[in-house]
Amino acid sequence: MGGIAVHQGNAWRKLLADIEQGTFVFSATYAQQLHSIAGKEEARAWGCFRTGGVTIAGTECMPPAHTQLNDLFTQLVHEQAQIADIYDRAIWIFLTMARQKFFYDVNNRMERFMMNGILLAAGYPSINVPVKRKLEFNEGMLAFYQSNNPVQMNQFLRSCLDPRIVAIMSE
Repeated sequence: MGGIAVHQGNAWRKLLADIEQGTFVFSATYAQQLHSIAGKEEARAWGCFRTGGVTIAGTECMPPAHTQLNDLFTQLVHEQAQIADIYDRAIWIFLTMARQKFFYDVNNRMERFMMNGILLAAGYPSINVPVKRKLEFNEGMLAFYQSNNPVQMNQFLRSCLDPRIVAIMSE
């Protein structure tokens, strides 16, 4: 038996090991494998997409029916490959997964794992929201859920990066 922090740490270890070994791949199967670690003993069901409906607290936005999730993830994999800018791609994955809620629980962590997996696998720094900006993040996400316009959240997530590191990566 472990706790949230233990399972999250184990999921990070797997993700980082897979990136180092070149075996990280953005796919439904990989997301489910990672969820089986991150959501172990916490999620209603771990290691599989949800099999029922969910809501997004604080908003009228409704995620798609569970019967659509496999097709939506396949579409997500295809569409993300068309986005040239690595940060736009990773953030778009994060936001799309957020609206679709592929899992009953542990969605926020999975969205971050997949976003940062894309970035780290390409040799770019990960995006982490500082605790002091959590309210700003939550308010931005609520606005995004209502509008489905990613511009504000893209800007916000990019603002969480250390600009010195971004400048070095751009050289």
